[in-house]
Amino acid sequence: MIVLRDILYRVGMEAVVGNTGVTINKLHFDSRKVELNDAFVAIRGTLSDGHDYIKMAVNKGALVVVCEELPKDIVNGVTYVQVEDSKMALAYMAANYYGNPSEKLKLVGVTGTNGKTTIATLLYDLFTKAGFKVGLLSTVKVMVAEKEFSAIRTTPDSITINSYLKQMNDEGVEFCFMEVSSHGIAQHRTTALEFAGGIFTNLSHDHLDYHKDFAEYRDVKKRFFDELPASSFALTNADDKNGLVMLQNTKAKKYTYALKSYADYQAQILENQFTGLLLKVNDQEVWSKLIGNFNAYNVLAIYAASELLGLETLESLKIISELNSVNGRFQYVVSPNDKITAIVDYAHTPDALKNVLETINAIRTKNEELITVVGCGGDRDKTKRPKMGHIASALSTKVIFTSDNPRTEDPEKIIEDVEAGVAPQNFKKTMSIANRKQAIKTACQLAGKNDIILIAGKGHETYQEVNGERSDFDDFKIVNEFLKQQNR
Repeated sequence: MIVLRDILYRVGMEAVVGNTGVTINKLHFDSRKVELNDAFVAIRGTLSDGHDYIKMAVNKGALVVVCEELPKDIVNGVTYVQVEDSKMALAYMAANYYGNPSEKLKLVGVTGTNGKTTIATLLYDLFTKAGFKVGLLSTVKVMVAEKEFSAIRTTPDSITINSYLKQMNDEGVEFCFMEVSSHGIAQHRTTALEFAGGIFTNLSHDHLDYHKDFAEYRDVKKRFFDELPASSFALTNADDKNGLVMLQNTKAKKYTYALKSYADYQAQILENQFTGLLLKVNDQEVWSKLIGNFNAYNVLAIYAASELLGLETLESLKIISELNSVNGRFQYVVSPNDKITAIVDYAHTPDALKNVLETINAIRTKNEELITVVGCGGDRDKTKRPKMGHIASALSTKVIFTSDNPRTEDPEKIIEDVEAGVAPQNFKKTMSIANRKQAIKTACQLAGKNDIILIAGKGHETYQEVNGERSDFDDFKIVNEFLKQQNR
């Protein structure tokens, strides 16, 4: 139970009809969840408009309605609060409702196209191993100290974020590492959170189905850094052409990391093998179990952030050498007899796929086949599909185009879009098998001794979504089963 006026702090109100001294139970933006004496915030979404459900919420017992446009039928006894932006209002109300929990721990946001999950998760692991109580809000899972919860989306809604942060406060969590998506920033899900730091990884082609163009996508990411307080740090990848753009207007203390450019935190790759990386980080050598150039950036970002948050250098490097890769991020298995290496990776953007394939090609001896299984998700950015087809066919010796999560689209049509990017000289390398399980099985059958299979696109996901229905599907489990069958 909380008084309405107490959670309207910092909310830009345009009009109020009724009494802000009423006491409410819970806060909702989904009218289906509303119960007696709750507050309902009407959000305009891409598929539906919460304003259409105000009457339903009131009929279910809503005592308060927050909206951008007052309804024609005002119900006596219900308080209506008109605001300019409902999403922003929800963010402030949610933070206030839970007692502004982000202010009671050190919250660090990680944003960029690729690397968010790896950096956030490994920072969680690093600080946990260092003896702290730590929280994690990621694509893969949510951690409240040692308690694990399933994740629904990369950056949850404002109510869910603040609910988890409050649980972290109750558990005595000192640090929380959080993935910050462009959708989350654009929809104000991270507004009203107090960040102790922000990390930028890189920027490449993604989410252009949501953002109208690349410039808007970049500027949304930049807005996260623009809004950081002066007490926080902003850590950016100086090797990315948009890295320094992120720092242009931030009030936070500015730091850079890089492998190629001059930076506050620099690293050099001394060895790059399937067993890991040997790096020289600011004149200190460290071995990491992570693999590839892109992971060298991730390790460097983790090291830099840990130092900025107060960890001692040698302790940080020691723990980094013990960290394992994140589920679905260059996760691999080697078959016992034929020594076929199967790699599962979440690479679902052109840049991520290119990074993974270039990493494999840099390590392999070229005597092995590199067989790539890849597709693209349905109901998402179609412009990246031919680029994915071009990259996969150019950097692999064989490619099987297949389904990812088709959602409501025809899988065969998605594959046609991907195939459109294949250069004529690479046609003979490719085949298409819409059934993803069959595609993985075929890759295993095609692989000979010491060959390498890359299964890209779904990574940690344990489901496949077809026509709006999800069924169990785990790339790593499936490829393991087929490799075991071949080794009998």
